Amino acid sequence: MRVVVMGCGRVGSSVADGLSRIGHDVAVIDSDETAFSRLSPEFAGQRVHGLGFDRDVLLKAGIEDADAFAAVSSGDNSNIISARLARETFGVRRVVARIYDAKRAEVYERLGIPTIATVPWTTDRLLHAITRDAETAKWRDPTGTVAVAEAVLHEDWVGRRATDLEAATGARVAFLIRFGTGILPEPKTVIQAGDQVYIAAISGRASEALAIAALPPGEDAER
Repeated sequence: MRVVVMGCGRVGSSVADGLSRIGHDVAVIDSDETAFSRLSPEFAGQRVHGLGFDRDVLLKAGIEDADAFAAVSSGDNSNIISARLARETFGVRRVVARIYDAKRAEVYERLGIPTIATVPWTTDRLLHAITRDAETAKWRDPTGTVAVAEAVLHEDWVGRRATDLEAATGARVAFLIRFGTGILPEPKTVIQAGDQVYIAAISGRASEALAIAALPPGEDAER
């Protein structure tokens, strides 16, 4: 894929390095040229100096051919403006924005832009890890062959399709809960921040599937 990453801070540089390592064509945008020093020496992508919501800068980064765009700078406004520009002006299919204000994040998710609200994401998952039942499966069929369990996903799954998660884990996404409402996933369903994702797997494989879901996409591709 051709991926444009706006913001070369700790998150942006990590995402760009990871994508580059697994063979994707990556361009990173940042208004501070010194930020590019966070990239690993092996980074094979493009470094673009400028503002991520500037049309000419986006064009220089190859936005017209991009398959995905990630807005992960330290500013909510910059992230949203650039994300909407990528989606609405250049027609990029996969767009994800990092938003610090959880209330604003919900608004933009309803507009079709998956968001990562950093603090709520972390808080929800910490609470779940502390309070969840020790038993992995939430439901098993009468024969004990199939188990359904809630997957605590790595935040990098936000913006990816449920079918991508299925391919990586070997499990099925049975359903997800979004804003308190249950949803049966379709082939084009995209995982959003705050989703509770439940997977169905053959008993004995559920724990492995959950462990893979907790990793970033692609990190377990060879299993």
